[in-house]
Amino acid sequence: MPNPTTDVLLVTATNVETRAVFQAFREATGRDPQPQALGDKTYHDLGVVNDTRVSLVQSEMGAASLGATLQTVQKGLEALKPGAVVMVGIAFGVNEAKQKMGDILVAKQLTLYEPGRVGATETLPRGTRADCSPRLLDRCRSAELYWDGPAVRFGLILSGEKLVDNLEFRQALLKHEPEAIGGEMEGAGLYVACQDARVDWILVKAICDWGDGHKADDKAKRQAEAARNAAQFVLHTLQKVGLKLERPAAPPSADAGETTIQMGGVQLEKDAQVTIGAGDMAGRDNIKIETHYHGADLSGFQNPTGLKSSFPSQPYFFGREKELASIAEAIAPEARTWGALIDGPGGIGKTALAIRAGHLAPAAHFARKIFLSAKIRQLTPAGEEKLEDFMLPNYLDLLKELAMELGEADIARSDPNERANAVRRALAGAHALIVIDNLETFGEGEQARVFQFLARLPEGNKALVTSRRRRPEVDARAIRLDRLEQADALALLAELAQNNKLLARASEAERQMLYELTHGNPLLLQWAAGQLGRGQCRTVAQACDFLKAAPLASENDPLEYIFGDLVETFTESETKVLAALTHFTQPAELTWIADMAGLPQPAAQTALEDLTDRSILISTNLQSSNSPREASNLRPSNLFFLPPLAALFLKRKRPEAVRQTGDRLTDQIFALALENGYEKYDRFPALEAAWPRLSAALPLFLQGENDRLQTLCDAFQKFLQFSGLWDEQLALSEQAEAKAEAAKDWRKAGWRAYDAGWVCNLRGQGAEVLRWAARAEGHWQTASSTGARERALAIHLRGIGHQLNKDYAAAIAAFRESLELTRTLQAESEDVTIDLTALAWAEHALGDYAAAERDYTEALRIARKVNYQEGVVSFTGNLAELANDRQQWPEAERLAREALPLAEKLGQQELVGVDCHRLALALLRQGNAAEALPHARRAVEIYTKLRYRELDEARQVLAECEAAVAGPA
Repeated sequence: MPNPTTDVLLVTATNVETRAVFQAFREATGRDPQPQALGDKTYHDLGVVNDTRVSLVQSEMGAASLGATLQTVQKGLEALKPGAVVMVGIAFGVNEAKQKMGDILVAKQLTLYEPGRVGATETLPRGTRADCSPRLLDRCRSAELYWDGPAVRFGLILSGEKLVDNLEFRQALLKHEPEAIGGEMEGAGLYVACQDARVDWILVKAICDWGDGHKADDKAKRQAEAARNAAQFVLHTLQKVGLKLERPAAPPSADAGETTIQMGGVQLEKDAQVTIGAGDMAGRDNIKIETHYHGADLSGFQNPTGLKSSFPSQPYFFGREKELASIAEAIAPEARTWGALIDGPGGIGKTALAIRAGHLAPAAHFARKIFLSAKIRQLTPAGEEKLEDFMLPNYLDLLKELAMELGEADIARSDPNERANAVRRALAGAHALIVIDNLETFGEGEQARVFQFLARLPEGNKALVTSRRRRPEVDARAIRLDRLEQADALALLAELAQNNKLLARASEAERQMLYELTHGNPLLLQWAAGQLGRGQCRTVAQACDFLKAAPLASENDPLEYIFGDLVETFTESETKVLAALTHFTQPAELTWIADMAGLPQPAAQTALEDLTDRSILISTNLQSSNSPREASNLRPSNLFFLPPLAALFLKRKRPEAVRQTGDRLTDQIFALALENGYEKYDRFPALEAAWPRLSAALPLFLQGENDRLQTLCDAFQKFLQFSGLWDEQLALSEQAEAKAEAAKDWRKAGWRAYDAGWVCNLRGQGAEVLRWAARAEGHWQTASSTGARERALAIHLRGIGHQLNKDYAAAIAAFRESLELTRTLQAESEDVTIDLTALAWAEHALGDYAAAERDYTEALRIARKVNYQEGVVSFTGNLAELANDRQQWPEAERLAREALPLAEKLGQQELVGVDCHRLALALLRQGNAAEALPHARRAVEIYTKLRYRELDEARQVLAECEAAVAGPA
């Protein structure tokens, strides 16, 4: 016999519903349901889903369906001992304007309606409400976040024996239960059975008609579709978040307490045969169910448990330890505040944090945990969805819902002017933790009333409020949320990957890319991950591209969801500072932003601070560096940062404001480059201080006019090289070459290729140097305005490539050819010294030290004569290198000491590093390890920063110095 226990028992009432469940589970498990006879009922083993064994039992529908369902479920509970019961099937809808055929209805509460005559006009009192299992409701809510099917609506479901197929009768029901989202005929029996056994229960049904007299129209098709939708959602919930709960404790024995059930005046003893018809019940007020355990009256639809909680469940949560600790302090009984206000950008995880903090709040402090949401929409992988079933549009509706959560239905119907005080009195002694989510959807006046109410919470009650806007005047602990820490974000992606095969295949680098793009925003991370497998998104890179282009690609636009309602609220000054910030990928200083926005600094600061309070910007008082490579000149600075996707969104929404600030930035940087660039080495610190603005402007120059871009490249060529910004120079040169080529500016295209080749020389990449040399030569051959100098430079660059590839004969031939061309232009010039020293390097590498010394010395002589300071520094250092190779240590020391201060004055980090290395080696070989040590350390530091090709040699010298200074072990 099959295992006579199950984890989740599904209950259906019709063959249509049963077949729909069978089909859904057959497709999921690959097996047919297995019938098993226990007692006088047949149960169907549906298999195991997500470590949960699921069974099904079918009740009866029609006359006495409440009693039939009650008996069926009671026997199922006794036979299979499930931890949860879910009724799956079809229902009638109540709002054709807002609902659709096939929409899924999940019961938050259940109430009985009068089974009277069709068309009855007598008053129908509001029925008593039964709360379904908070745990199962939370699981369904969590699963709905991942659901791509028909809309899922949570709320009050009507239940009764009278068939609702008359519009007048349906409207009469809704007059007294306006919050109802639908109705059916079997749920009350489910409730009674599960209440008696203390088993978690819930209804999941889908709309198959409107209860308006047209049930017979296309009945079979509509019922089959609705039943299929409900079954698929239950299966989805099992797969995504699970429905497995702890099995209930055994119910009290017959002599331990009394159980009576009264329906329409008919009292039923425990274990009695239950048969309830509609006959004499017409005209009665309602159906009343009373249950007694051990003398405690649990009348009506009340949940006989200890802690009452309407908090959603959380299948996972990562990080935020510091914030959770702060919230715990704020809601502690001794805290002198009503709780905490959690603010931050859209999608940053405010709701998740509040729910997590609520779940962690000690039950000893809070007998009730109440979750109220003013959220009107949500973002799913399929796009934005309205939350009509949960919307609390204003303060009075929030009080009404709070009253209902407290079990005070009369207060919910009370005079609005008296409602706040009535709810406050109901909270006295309630020890409730109240979460109010998404308060920013209320108007300013409504928000103020909420905070006034919270400031007067009776002792023992606390609250957590989430909002996008910071309110410093509120008497609560302020919790500001920023991006998830990288480790926590990656843990979130790992969790999502468990149910997403494409995300599971993503590399660590791809997940890091997603983290950087979303700036650690949990909602955007989940949305982007949810795109994998949808449409054309098969990789993380494609999901990232879709995220950036979503407004153009489809209506599924997460940026519009997060930022769209904010744009129209910006003042002119706010728009200007935001537009300025769109150009920065790193935090920007107030002075830069004000200059670009064309605003006085006080006005810019006010706008920036207001935007920060609304969680649009991130503001930090951090230590910022004035140098792109050095971290020694740190000073405090008020920095502002606009996350990249927010910047992308603003560029689309306010292109003119972005263009104006971009024009100001490029004008400022162009003037700065002309004033401080080229070979004005003493002014390079001004460019380093402006590096964040300079780097922000480069993309704008690349998008602009070619002539201006090429002038900027000429001005920055020496600065980028001397500052060690080789990657930046290579990228700029490559893109500027393409720009010049497109403009048929062959001369400048050749120079940009030459600049790129020189960077590759610094990197020791011989093949790349040869490639760029060929490109430069090709461009210059095409240009009509180039002559011998450009041809000589291309040949020289080719010689460097041969030397890096250790083809010294080819290198020497190229350098000599270039030297001859250069001397035809001028016998003694900077270009001549460059060719001479390159020739000497090749001779040096071949071991012809005499020839190398001759050419180095000649290059140094000419450099001094023509006042070529960079050459003087470089060639003096080259002679020191040659002396070291000859083991002429004192001479090497003398030359290196001469070159080092000149290199420091010049400011080129590469020359400083190599001269430190040469000096350290010369001192070490003379037995002066202690004096060599600081120079060796400095060389390694610079080489590491520049990723210099001689780093291993420098590390070896440093290790020898340290060992010599330390002495014998």
